[in-house]
Amino acid sequence: MKIYIKKEKTAKGEIKEKLWVNFTDNDGKRQRKSLKLLNTKANRKLAETKIIPALLYKLESNKFIEKLIPTLNEFMVVSFKMNEGTRSLNTQNDYRISYNKHIAPVLGHLRLDKIKVSHIKQWQSDLSKKVSSNRVRNVRATLSTILKDAMADELIEKNPLSLVKTVKISKTEITPFNMDEIKLILENSTGQDRNFFALALFSGMRSGEMVGLKWSDIDFSKPEIKISRSRKMGVDGKTKTESSNRTIEILDPLIPYLKSQYQLTGELNSYVFLNKFNNPIYDIKRIRENGWKKTLKACNLEYRTIYQTRHSFATMMLENGEDILWLSHMLGHTDSTMTLSKYTHYVKKEEKKRGQFLNKKFPSLKVDTTPSDKLVA
Repeated sequence: MKIYIKKEKTAKGEIKEKLWVNFTDNDGKRQRKSLKLLNTKANRKLAETKIIPALLYKLESNKFIEKLIPTLNEFMVVSFKMNEGTRSLNTQNDYRISYNKHIAPVLGHLRLDKIKVSHIKQWQSDLSKKVSSNRVRNVRATLSTILKDAMADELIEKNPLSLVKTVKISKTEITPFNMDEIKLILENSTGQDRNFFALALFSGMRSGEMVGLKWSDIDFSKPEIKISRSRKMGVDGKTKTESSNRTIEILDPLIPYLKSQYQLTGELNSYVFLNKFNNPIYDIKRIRENGWKKTLKACNLEYRTIYQTRHSFATMMLENGEDILWLSHMLGHTDSTMTLSKYTHYVKKEEKKRGQFLNKKFPSLKVDTTPSDKLVA
């Protein structure tokens, strides 16, 4: 069985190179069949390592299938290869985990053209019972990319996922810690855990930004922190957005905790936070499971995610009248509009009479206060 290339005209009149195979069937007849794949390096590898061996097996067992369409698992390899140049390592890694954990066990064995809307609906319904609505949407994005790539390669005519409504995201509730609770958390934690929590509560940094922080990013003389990376699942990647690349000031209450951490890991000239083997922390999950939950329990506080430390910093600053533009930069938001949209209820409202500056420019004038019914038109 050999692969060859044939030019075909699409429904839009475009000329594209497609992969075909020729072979002799069990009746001795020569056959030519399209693999329904564009001529790309990734597709040729898929054909050679997956599709052709499967076809040969089917020929030998008299189970030859007319349409040579790969399964979702088979085409996933092609799709990931196609997109690796435009995705960050963190995104690629997250997509792979999402696929292997949530998609492959249910849909991976199906041929692309056999995936029906009913399959997608049932899969999404079951997934929604296991993970958050936000996670469902993220996993959907992984599946959607693969199916869109399959459409581009003309393996399927329509994307069944597009016919299934996505789940509604339940708005994440902001439940910040107040200053008494923050004090309690710091009093009931020790060592690196306490230093990590202090950084989170007094800087508003994202979890991945803190896990990926290196001593070379910290300048005690200014004092400031340069944020340029985020670490997730053992991989250093870009920050969430372009505006997340920023330099923030170190507030006075945070300095003692960073200096305490320097005594633990500073001489290693490495990441600020390390595991017990002096290796970079794999992911925020390690800190959440090993220190965060234990500390909240010791404080007799109801469990809240570590991300609430970021909300705590933001609300604490706004409630005490700090400048919104400064806070927006500290958080790495695109602009202050995003900050206000999240925390508008926490902006300090001063009790004062507005427009007092007008009195200096426009002093009181003598105004006719004659009742209106006495005025003559």
